[in-house]
Amino acid sequence: MEPKFKIFHNDETLSETIDKLRNDGIRDEDMYILAYDNDHDRRARKETDAKKVGVKVVGFGTSLKNVFRGKSKTILTKLQKLGFDSEKSERLEEELQKGKTLLVVTNQDQVEF
Repeated sequence: MEPKFKIFHNDETLSETIDKLRNDGIRDEDMYILAYDNDHDRRARKETDAKKVGVKVVGFGTSLKNVFRGKSKTILTKLQKLGFDSEKSERLEEELQKGKTLLVVTNQDQVEF
C-alpha cells in the first residue's frame, strides 16, 4: 500500500494535523516528517514528536550511503524506502526544495488530513 501524504506550507498547520491524526488513532510510529532544510526538519520533528526517516526505515547500508549523497538523492532514497515510486518521489522532492514540509503516514488504509 502506498503511503498517504500531505504537503504543508507552515508548521502550525502541520502540528494541528498531526494532533488530529493522533486523536483519530494514527500511531506515532506511522508518521514521518521530511523537509529539505535540515534545521527545519529537526524543528518540525521536535515540535510535533513525529519520527524521522532513519536507519529503521532505510536500513544501515542506505543510511551509510546517504552520508555521501547529496541532499536531493538522500530525500529521494528516503521517499522510495517509505513506499513511493520514483516518479512520485521526484515530484515530492521538488516540493520540498521549495521550502515545504511533507507529512507521510504509512501502514494506514484511510487517513483524513
